[in-house]
This record gives sequence, structure tokens and C-alpha cells, in this order.
Amino acid sequence: MWLRQALAPGEEVTGGWLYQEGVVERSKQIASLYTRRMPRTPKISEDAAAESASLLPFDPVAFHRALARWYRLHARELPWRGMRNPYGTWLSEIMLQQTRVATVIERYSEFMTRFPTIDALAAADESEVLALWSGLGYYRRARMLHRGARFVSRELSGQLPASSAELRTLPGIGEYTSAAIASIAFRESIAVVDGNVERVLFRVLGMAEDRSAAAKAQITRVAQSLMPPAPSARAQGNPPGDHNQAMMELGAMICLPRGPLCLQCPVVKFCKTRGEHETPPREKLKSRTVAHLLALRKRGTTTEVLFQRRSIDASLMPGMLELPPLPLEAVASKEPVLRLRHAITNTNYYVQVFAESAPGVPPYVSSEIADEEYAPFVAAEEEIEATYDSELRRQVVSAERDLRWIATAALYTQPMTGLARKILQRMGVMALPKTRIR
Repeated sequence: MWLRQALAPGEEVTGGWLYQEGVVERSKQIASLYTRRMPRTPKISEDAAAESASLLPFDPVAFHRALARWYRLHARELPWRGMRNPYGTWLSEIMLQQTRVATVIERYSEFMTRFPTIDALAAADESEVLALWSGLGYYRRARMLHRGARFVSRELSGQLPASSAELRTLPGIGEYTSAAIASIAFRESIAVVDGNVERVLFRVLGMAEDRSAAAKAQITRVAQSLMPPAPSARAQGNPPGDHNQAMMELGAMICLPRGPLCLQCPVVKFCKTRGEHETPPREKLKSRTVAHLLALRKRGTTTEVLFQRRSIDASLMPGMLELPPLPLEAVASKEPVLRLRHAITNTNYYVQVFAESAPGVPPYVSSEIADEEYAPFVAAEEEIEATYDSELRRQVVSAERDLRWIATAALYTQPMTGLARKILQRMGVMALPKTRIR
């Protein structure tokens, strides 16, 4: 729909990509940079040439040549690049939505190992999917990915649709994601316009940031006018996918929101802004102070952590496991063992963690077994329960049916919130992931 709205008079959608006589001419020239073969190009009408000039105040071939050269030399080695696996591309694009690349890398590899195919993902329980998604945030993405996998497995024999239009019919796939999958996995000539690409084009065109529908349409038309055409079935390489990834990489690594690295930009000579562009004031984040309880106990040789399951009707992270919240007034006179900041959507949470038996914190010892220094770690089950009937434990307002003890060895299989995971890693209860970007 958005593509049709972005069309100028005399343009039409043909074969899933923007068709206009002048655009075809430029696109085929761009494609030759990848294939090293200059295909025949149609003659350009005066009207098409005028339209091209109004869209692009620079030579698109020169722009693309500079961008492609830079991308070949400087593109990051990421696990989802260079693959011919539509499912892997789908997964990476969903994970990368509003999530840092460094955060995604570790989880992507784990996810692909656990669910290597669409059918494997479709066969999994939602709790398994959410457990591996923990730490990425925006858990609705995981639920929609799981729902989409079940639809593809059941209705499409496990094969993703090959066009952006068909991909948009799947749960959780919108304009951006469908274009990314179609171009990267299926070589469709359709532009990807995410926040990075949008920022690059605003600056190249010398425009202030504008969130209006008219500006979106203009940016989309400009992005599409730079797209190389889809290659033939026998052709090597993937010009559309490479171009889209180069544009996104440029925005992520060079054309940064603050302090763009203009001296390192391969297309700086085409840019009218050459620096930060004008942007509207950002909405100020809200601030909120919260407290959570970290309670550990021993059952034989097994260490367990106390969790609360969030309501399935909660607006954020329904059904996920979190460390039990504590009323602020109940801990006003106590010193937390950990302070940290955690952002969720438009709120900064200033988190205080209070522990009963955390690493480095003396365990709470009940009066019945006070003579034994480490009694809570070897006591019988009924004594353990008594041990954790402490002052802090009594402040937890959650219903007992929502509380559960989980062994530390099983934490990685549980659908816990990103904040719970962060606290447990900071306190040494869970190991920190090892992430590397080359």
C-alpha cells in the first residue's frame, strides 16, 4: 500500500518493483556495478529524465559505485549475512528491530541452533521461544514470529513466500520486514527504508527530519529510485539485497544520529547536509524507581531462584518470569546489593535489588537453625521453606500461586524478562554471554 501511495504519475508496480522508464535506465546501470555487464537500457524520455532529476540531485550510478565499494571493504561480518536461508534472514530482521546488533548476535546463533528450521520453530512451545528471546525485549515479536512459523509450516509446507506482497500477509511482518526479507533472501528489487536509511536520505537530500506521510512517500520514492533491478535467475550475486544492506550499514556505522563520521563517509560528496540534520525534540523518557527481591535457596546440591510469573493480561511482557517486586516503602531503610538502570519503551527504571542469599551476601538464617553457619544450604525442604519466611520474603505481595523456585541450571530455558536476566548476570547467578563483532 505504501509503495503505491509513493508512486508519481506515470509509474506503476510491475513484477513487485517500482517501474518507470527513467528508473529502469538508472537501475540497470547500477546493476552493472555488480555483474560487470552493462545490459541494454531503454531510451529515456524527457519526462522521465525530468522526474529523475527531481528525485535525485546527483548521479545515482556514481553514488552507488562509491557505496558498493565501501560496503565490500567495510561491511561487518555478521552471522546472518552471506547466507541463502530465507528463514535465517526472517529471524535476523525480526530480532534486529529496535535491538542492538551486539545483543542480537549471541541470541541469533543460539536460536538457530535450537530452532534450525521453520518447522522446528513451529513445533516448539511458546515458553521455549520466549526463553531464548529473553534479553532482546519487545516479546510480542517472538510471539508473532512463532505464530508466523506455525502458519508457514501448516499452510505453506514450511516455505516462506518469495515476494514482499505475500510476506506482508504473515503475522508480525510489515512493510520494512517484508522488503528486507524479499530483497536479501529472494533478490526482489524493493527498497528497505528503516530508521538508518531514512536518516541517510534526509541528510543526503538536505531535509529536516519529517514524520509526515508526504515525507515518508518522498523518502520511499528516492530509496526505490536507487534500487538495482532484480537479477535474472541465472545471474550471480544479489544486487538488491547488497544495496539495501549497504544503505543500512552506512546509517548504522557512519551516518550516526549524533556525531556522524562524515570524513569516513563514502558518499559525503553527494550529501547536502554533511553533519547532523535538524530533528524535532525527542519525547523525554519517564523515570521510575522499583525494587526487586533476589532470593536464593539450596535444595540438596541444587541452587534455586525465586521468581514471580507476570499476569497473562499484563500490557508488558505477559506471562514472563521476573524477580518478585518489593514495595518501596518496605525497603526504604535498607541498602540494596545492586543498583542499575533499565529502559523499557519510554521509561527509565532505576532498579534496586535486595537479596536474601545472593552471592557475596550472608544468607538469612532462621532462629531454628542459627547454630549452623550454612544450614540453609543443607537443610531439609521444610527447613528451607522456614528459612525463607524472612522479613523481605513477607513483603512480596504476589500470590503464592504466581511464585515458583527454579534451579539455576535451568534458567536459560525459562522465559524471563530482560531485567531479571540482567540482574542475575550482574549478581553472578547466570553467566554473561560472550559476544564478538568482527
